Order: sequence, then C-alpha cells, then structure tokens
Amino acid sequence: MPNSKIAFVTALTERAYFIKSLAPPDLDVTLVDLNLSQSEQIALCKDADAIISSYVTVDVLKDCPKVKLIQTLSAGFDQLDASTIGEMGIPIANNGGANSIAVSEQTIALMIAVSKKTMLHWDMAVRQRRWRGDLGSLPMFEITNKTVGIVGLGRVGKQVAKRLKGFDTRTIYYDVDKIATKTQVELNVEPVSFEDLLRESDIISLHVPLNRQTRALISHQELETMKPTSYLINASRGPVVDEKALHYALQSGIIAGAGLDVLENEPTPADNPLFDLDNVVITPHMAASSYETDLRAGDFAYSNIKRVLFGEPAQSLIVLED
Repeated sequence: MPNSKIAFVTALTERAYFIKSLAPPDLDVTLVDLNLSQSEQIALCKDADAIISSYVTVDVLKDCPKVKLIQTLSAGFDQLDASTIGEMGIPIANNGGANSIAVSEQTIALMIAVSKKTMLHWDMAVRQRRWRGDLGSLPMFEITNKTVGIVGLGRVGKQVAKRLKGFDTRTIYYDVDKIATKTQVELNVEPVSFEDLLRESDIISLHVPLNRQTRALISHQELETMKPTSYLINASRGPVVDEKALHYALQSGIIAGAGLDVLENEPTPADNPLFDLDNVVITPHMAASSYETDLRAGDFAYSNIKRVLFGEPAQSLIVLED
C-alpha cells in the first residue's frame, strides 16, 4: 500500500524541516513554500491526503480533492478562512494544546517582567555600567498573594493557573464555558463575572481565541474598569485588545503596565507608539516557541492525520462560532 501524502504549507525555516523530520515512515511529507505562487502550491498539494498549515488558502484547496484534514501546528486558526473551508467539508484541527506549557511559562515571565519594571531594563542598565540604575525611583511588586484574573480557562489558561499555585495567588477566572468543579478545585480557581474580574484583578491574563466575540474584548471601558495599579497580559491574539485604547491607558496611567506577546498587526509597524512607553514589555509572538512544543505539535499532527486516514474522527477539531 503506498504511503499517504501530506503537504506541509509553511515558511521554509529550520522549524519546518525539524517538524518534517518527525514524520512516521508511512507518511510522505512535502514541504510547500508559502512564497510559491498559487499554481506552484497547487502542483505540490493537489494529491495530498492531508495538509499541515495555518496559512493554506481556499483557492489552493479547491484543487486538492483528496484532502481529509487541515492540521495546524498552532492553537489559533485565524489565518485560515475556516468558514469557507468548513463549507467545503474539510475539518480543521489545531495542535491539541501542544504549546500550552510554553505559552503559560511565557505568561508568568511577562507577569514578573512588568511587575518588576522589566528585567530588560535592569539588564540594560548593568550593561551600560549603571549598576542598579534608577532602582530607587521605580516601584516594583511581587505577584505572590496578588489576585490574578484569567480570561479563558482553556488549555493555556489551565496551565497558567497551575503555575500560579506556586505563587500563592488568588486566581479568579471568566470563561463562556462551564468548568467542572473538580477542575476548579484542582487549579485553585474561582469563577467570577467578566466585570468582577476586571475590577478585582491585580493582573489580568488573556487566553481566548480570536473571533467576533473576542475582537476588542479589552477596550476603553474595560481598561477604565481595571485598577490603576493593575497589569494586562496578552499572549493570545493581538486584536483581542484594542491597541489604541491600550496605548492611551498606559500613557495616561489608567493601568500600570502591560506584557504583550501579540499585537494587532504582525509584524507591527516600526512607528507603533507602544514602543515609546516604558511600562510595557513586548515580545514578538514567540510565547509558544520551544523545542518541546515542536515535538508535541509534530507528534500530535501526524498521529491526528493518521487517525483520520484510518477512518477515525480527528481530535482537537475547531468549532466555528454561529
């Protein structure tokens, strides 16, 4: 029996070659460069039984009649035209939480970085031979015993809550889905309304998908509801936060600071005014990046594809909003 054919539509990075190297011997994986023309991509994808990608277009898929699954290596899928792909009868699965540990660790790091007035600030001061710099003039805070509000207690949100137990925080959460009482007890979290979470939290951490309900979930009104001493962490998707409103809030002292792994436009323009503020830490959408994430994502992708090719239902299928 011939091997099944998998097209991996991606930028040709070291990561892509590493993920390809994880493929089991009964799957033939072809790397398809995102920079190729549509016709060139179609030529490489047309016989594929499944496609690994967060970027493959509907126009390419129209000429790929054998595709039984679109498998992403990420948790998000907002780069795909998921609605149209669904109408074509092609299921989409995300990475099954492969990145949740890495993102949760980055989230904690951002919390500490903004509370301690950015570790990079102190690293830079020392490198500039200004030992301790302006240490005495900058208030710094611990996250231990603070109230942390998690918006979205999914795979990443749960991992964040798990790690916060070591900091003895009061951890509250808001989620549109009901979370089992047993899970709440295990994670030491308590459910609250979105409004109460905004009002009570010293740190708010966002872990929601990007959709119509969550776009600009945090804007002027929400920021003004937060404590002036509070910090906002976003490691989900940039458009979940109204960036202009956030800039105003940071500049005006409406909130104390922010830690961002994502921005509304990526790569963000060089003149993004957030770059000029000293109460924000920004990383380039790399929270999920780790060797272990890639191992888990690759292993999950290939096992999920084989599951579908053997006639079984895929795991971690995305569910589109109504």
